[in-house]
Amino acid sequence: MEIKIVGGVEFAGMLTAAAAMIENNKTTLNELNVFPVPDGDTGTNMSMTIGSAADQLASGPISKSLSDVASLIASSLLRGARGNSGVILSLLFRGMSKKFKGKTEADAPLFAEAMKTGVEAAYGAVMKPAEGTVLTVSRMAADAALNAADAGADIYSLLEKASAAAEEALARTPSQNPVLAKANVVDAGGQGYCYVLQGFLAALRGETVALREAREEATAFEKFETEDIKFAYCTEFLINRTDKEKSALKLRAYLESIGDCVVVVDDEEIIKVHVHSNNPGKAIEEALTFGSLSKIKIENMKEQHTELLVHTEEEPEAPLPAEPEKEYGFVSVAAGAGLAEVFTDLGADRIVEGGQTMNPSTADILQEIERIPARTVFVLPNNKNIELAARQTVGLVSGGKRVVVVPTHSIPEGVSAMLSFDPAVSSEENAAAMKDAIGRVTSGSITYAARNSVYEGHEIAAGDFLSLKNGKVSAITKTRDEAVDALLSATGGGEDGIITLFYGEDVTAKDAEEVAEQIRAKFPDAEVSVVNGGQPVYYFILSVE
Repeated sequence: MEIKIVGGVEFAGMLTAAAAMIENNKTTLNELNVFPVPDGDTGTNMSMTIGSAADQLASGPISKSLSDVASLIASSLLRGARGNSGVILSLLFRGMSKKFKGKTEADAPLFAEAMKTGVEAAYGAVMKPAEGTVLTVSRMAADAALNAADAGADIYSLLEKASAAAEEALARTPSQNPVLAKANVVDAGGQGYCYVLQGFLAALRGETVALREAREEATAFEKFETEDIKFAYCTEFLINRTDKEKSALKLRAYLESIGDCVVVVDDEEIIKVHVHSNNPGKAIEEALTFGSLSKIKIENMKEQHTELLVHTEEEPEAPLPAEPEKEYGFVSVAAGAGLAEVFTDLGADRIVEGGQTMNPSTADILQEIERIPARTVFVLPNNKNIELAARQTVGLVSGGKRVVVVPTHSIPEGVSAMLSFDPAVSSEENAAAMKDAIGRVTSGSITYAARNSVYEGHEIAAGDFLSLKNGKVSAITKTRDEAVDALLSATGGGEDGIITLFYGEDVTAKDAEEVAEQIRAKFPDAEVSVVNGGQPVYYFILSVE
C-alpha cells in the first residue's frame, strides 16, 4: 500500500481511529499503572483527552484542509487534556498542528517533521523529562519516521516504521524505569501512543475501528442538602496580639467546643482564625481576650448553599470571561463536598470538581478561571497529575488575566498555601510565600489497593490498606489501625505540631474520632482536629505542620 499525501479528511479519520483504539484498550492501559490506587488512570485520561477531539470532529463537516483539521484537533485536545498523559498526548498533536499550519496536505517528509515537532513540544512542557515513558516512545517513533522519509518512504510506510520503532522503545521502558522493572510492566502512556499509531495505520488502510463501549464521562459530586449543614456561620478574622504569651491553643480548644472546621494559625504578631459555629458572637468575644480584631468576615453558609444550588441549575453562573473587579482570585481542585467547603471558606472563588479519582481537564480549570472577576488568579491543582493540565491554562486565558499555578500536590499543601495568602502584597510575593508554606507541610493519606500489584518491591493484594507519605507508599497493612500507626510513624507529629485529619465519604464520624484519638495517644502534645472532607477513595488525608 502506498499513500503519498494526507489531507484534512484523511487526518480526521486517522485521529478518530486512534481515539477508538485507545478507548477499546483503556482497561488494558489502566491495568499497566503500577500504582494500584483507583485514581484517574492513564487509559481513562488518554481516552477522555483524545475522545474530546473525536467528538468535535463528529459534530460537524470535515475540512479538506489539513491545517484546519489539525488546528481543530489540537485545540480540542488541549482543552480536553486530563492528567499528565493526556496533556503530553495533546502536546504531541499541538506540535504537529504547528508544522501543518497553512498546509492543505502533507507528504511524507512534512508528516515526519510534524511528528518530531510534536515530540519537541511535549519534552518542552515537562520540567524533568524522564526516559522510559511516552516521551521516549514518541521520540523514537519520530526519529524512525524522519529516517524513513529521508529514504524515500511514503506516509503509510513511514508510519509502519514509526509504529515498529515505538513498539521496540516500549519494550525497553522497563529497563529504563526501575519502577516498571519491579512491576514487570511497560509504560502505560507509551503503550497508549503505540495504539495511536496503530489507529493511524488502520485508518489509512480504510479500516473502521469500531468502539466496543461508550466513553466514560466525568461524574459530578453528589449534592448534599442545606439541612445537612450543622453549623450555619463561617467566621474569619485576624487577631492583633496584645498578650503574646497567651497560647493560641486555648483559643483553638474553645472554638472546637462551639463549632467545627477550626483553623488557628499564629505567629508572634497575629492569630488567623477560621471557624464554623451557630454563634459567631461567642467566637469573637473569646478572641477579644487575645487582642484587637480586624478583617472580620461572617457568612451564612445555609444561604450560600441554597444560592449555589440555584446557580448550578441556572448556567452560566457568571459572564465568560468575567470583567476584573478585584486584584486576586483563587481556583482550587477538590473532590468531596467537605473539602470543597474548606477551600471556599479559606477564600477560593471557584472549585473544580476533581482530584485523584477523576482528573479535570484543562477546559474545566480554564472555565472556572474565566468566571473569576480578578486580574490575577491563583490555581491550586492539589494533585501532581493535575498540575500539568492546570499549567496549560496560562496560554489560553483571555482578557489579559494572569494565571499563577501554585504547585500544590495534595489537599494539605493547598490548604497551607491558602492560609499563607496575604492580599496586601504582590502576586510574586504571594507565590513565593505559598511555595514556602507547601514545604512546611507533610501530607499523608490512607487508601486501599484496587488490584493486585507489585510497587517499589512491595507485593500488594487487592483490598490491602495503603499508607502514603507525600504521595509515596510508606506501608502496606491489613487493618485500618495498622495503616494509621504506620502513617503516623512515617509523617511524625512533632512537638506542638498541628495535625488535621480529613475523613472520606466511606468513613463515619465515629470512626474518624477513633482515629483522632489514636493520633492524640501517639502525639499527646500535638493539636489534632477532624474535618469531614467527604473525599472518595481516600479514607483519610492527614496534614502535619
